[in-house]
Amino acid sequence: MIYLQLFYEFFKTGLFAVGGGLATLPFLYSMADKTGWFTAGDLANMIAVGESTPGPIGINMATYVGFITCGVPGAVIATLGLITPSIIVILIIASVLKAFRENRYVEAAFYGLRAASTALIASAGLSVVAGAMLHTEALSAGLPEALTGLFNWPAIALAAAVFLLSNKVKWTKKLHPIVFIALSAIIGALFRFAGA
Repeated sequence: MIYLQLFYEFFKTGLFAVGGGLATLPFLYSMADKTGWFTAGDLANMIAVGESTPGPIGINMATYVGFITCGVPGAVIATLGLITPSIIVILIIASVLKAFRENRYVEAAFYGLRAASTALIASAGLSVVAGAMLHTEALSAGLPEALTGLFNWPAIALAAAVFLLSNKVKWTKKLHPIVFIALSAIIGALFRFAGA
């Protein structure tokens, strides 16, 4: 039964998350709340690992959630659930490609999908920033504690340093993005081990 639920949840995600991997994030946050398979903190870790490993982030995250839920069979089923809607849609579109190209209603629908994709990706980006830069649990405390404990200062300092090094410092501007990802991962691990 859990395998069927995994397939169904990721099938829905793959069907409606138009715009790529980051567009799956709002669906994954909802899935975390609904199923309890993973927490928002786990999702933040999945995003970090998914963005720094080869392959599409949506597929990486589906595979990870399936694996932590049901091992290797769960990973395969969740991944298949995520990609099945795309395969079905591509097969349908390929069979009637000529009609789709010339249909003004389909063209208008794709025009509307661009706005929806942009909104989903922006929502995902804001969720990631809030999860990484803020301690939202501090908001439940009283006002003085909420103001002092709200910001994740090490993460903000790291983000500012990466921004400055990748955009403003002449000799580091030309470095490949993987250098910044690797250094950020190392610094993040050091912060975690130091208790920061």
